[in-house]
Amino acid sequence: MKACLIFQRRFTPVAHKIAKELKRKYGIKEFCGYVYLRTGYDFLKKQKDINYSALILDEEIQKQYKNTKIDWGDLNKIEKEYGIPYLWPFLSVDRIIRYGMGIREYPYDTPPYSHEEMAVMLQLTAKTIIDFLDAEKPDFIFLPTVSAMGNFLIYHIAKKKGIKVLVGAETRIGQGYILSQDYKNFSYAEELFKKQYQKTDAVGPKQITEAKKYISEFRNKPEPYLYVMGSLKNSGRWQNIVRIFNPVRIFLSIKWLGTLFVRNMFVKKQKDYTDESILAFTIDRVKRKIRTLWGFSDLWEKYNEKENFAYYALHFEPELAILALAPYWTDQLNLIKQISQSLPISFKLYVKEHPAMIGFRPRQYYKELKKIPNVKLIHPNFDSYRIIKDSKIVYTITGTAGWEALMFKKPVITFGDVFYNALSMSKKCLEVAQLPYMTKQMLENFKYDEIELEYFISALMEESAEIKLHEIWEKGIEPKTEVEKISLFCDLLADKLNLKPL
Repeated sequence: MKACLIFQRRFTPVAHKIAKELKRKYGIKEFCGYVYLRTGYDFLKKQKDINYSALILDEEIQKQYKNTKIDWGDLNKIEKEYGIPYLWPFLSVDRIIRYGMGIREYPYDTPPYSHEEMAVMLQLTAKTIIDFLDAEKPDFIFLPTVSAMGNFLIYHIAKKKGIKVLVGAETRIGQGYILSQDYKNFSYAEELFKKQYQKTDAVGPKQITEAKKYISEFRNKPEPYLYVMGSLKNSGRWQNIVRIFNPVRIFLSIKWLGTLFVRNMFVKKQKDYTDESILAFTIDRVKRKIRTLWGFSDLWEKYNEKENFAYYALHFEPELAILALAPYWTDQLNLIKQISQSLPISFKLYVKEHPAMIGFRPRQYYKELKKIPNVKLIHPNFDSYRIIKDSKIVYTITGTAGWEALMFKKPVITFGDVFYNALSMSKKCLEVAQLPYMTKQMLENFKYDEIELEYFISALMEESAEIKLHEIWEKGIEPKTEVEKISLFCDLLADKLNLKPL
């Protein structure tokens, strides 16, 4: 068996450890991969543990666009074969190429390339991936996420060629991690859920006791599934804001700026399209600090649990949840306007900022929201669980707020592809003209089904494992625990590939 791994930026060392464990435990000896960031590529080339038969560096493909002539005929053929139905989604999902974000901070939104330059990049990347897959012929591909043009193309091209593709994601239940054949949902868990839910077996599915326990514990003491959220609970408070004047923090900021300068000027031999300039880095962060110090306290409004209200939690941007899972609902400001006009006249729409976005959005963004008569901006640190409990209905693009709302027996309307759309209690809005009628239906005829939720969570638990992969990827964990979790992940992967340990 041959494995193809996507070495996604900081995930590269983790992916390499996964390759080593798959080789040790399951005897997989052939590996190839698609790599983001030259540092990761250099690391993989120098290491001696795994002999990768081929490694593609994303930055190296993009570097060729200046010397490549666009071939519209060739692109039309690629579009006909792999378009969904056209090729624009592959560009729209890429925050750097399409929006200039990633090398600049949100709310920067100016593409660094022309239409023709983007088309050339797409042409080069698609042809490289097609040739790569044809030559390497991997039995399966693992993607930790679908979040850029390269890995989005790999996903769809591999699918079209009949190559097994597995995508990972957090279940949003504790540290649960799950695999799916579709980045839009949890395919294996959804299939199991539908099969079990249709049965009349009085015993119930395998994990039903654990599912009931989890629901009960969450309702009594709700906790965020993502480890970083706990550190953000006070991000909007003044005491936290003034910490930027802490001498230690100032020193660390200057040290990082110096590291960036040395790396770009003396260490890094080649400049890549993913590199952030020192000037841009400084400008964007100074702007954010100024916004944070200026503050937003005069824009937040008083919470009133006695009002009839709907709830919308602003998404973090830029992120997969919008660019890939809801490509036609990327303008949250406009979406909130549409939601506000789809509510009963007596309702308010409570909008709360994502705690990690404080300082990124300019004051004008919130002022535009406040122009909407029935919208109220709630402080980012206000208890979101309380808001959900008191709300009549929750709207979200693909956010965790929708999942939490279902746990609290609230109707949910989504605007993108998200795993809990598999439940009857969540409805996906496809047309904005239908939103008022969908809202009316959900407010007046919503039927909560506890058994359905229990069976769904049971399926998620049965198909997942407590791995903490995102935490390993982002910040690292204790070495012994990391070894155990990577081994557990490989077991999860092997189960979907019908592999047996040596």
